[in-house]
Amino acid sequence: MKLVTLVSNNVGVDTYLELRKAVNFKPLSRTQARKALDNSLYIVCAYIDAKIVGMGRLVGDGAVICYIQDLMIHPDYQHYGIGSAIIEDLIKYVEDLCEEGTEIMLDLMCAIGREPFYHKHEFISRPTDKLGPGMIRYIRK
Repeated sequence: MKLVTLVSNNVGVDTYLELRKAVNFKPLSRTQARKALDNSLYIVCAYIDAKIVGMGRLVGDGAVICYIQDLMIHPDYQHYGIGSAIIEDLIKYVEDLCEEGTEIMLDLMCAIGREPFYHKHEFISRPTDKLGPGMIRYIRK
């Protein structure tokens, strides 16, 4: 496989929507996609030559809590370590935000069956004896 290059905070709406489609994520309107990208704390994309093969983004307040969102690897490029490179870049970004003597929660919601990947990067599954389950609510119009 060719060299993977990580590029920060530089992805267009069309590229984002194409990658979402390639990994079968829920479709978004162009307005949603633009707003999601614009309001991200940090975005990292993986490219081989000029082709995007993966991306991840962080959302949150950048002080108390950050969420990993849209960790996506194009199906043709999965199992080559690209996801690990992206998640480690995201983790490093949050580590750099963290002030001495404080902590930041770095959360995510993963697809069923992807838990071992995240465990490998030191995430814990909920619920635990001290933490309840994650929860979600969809708002539709």
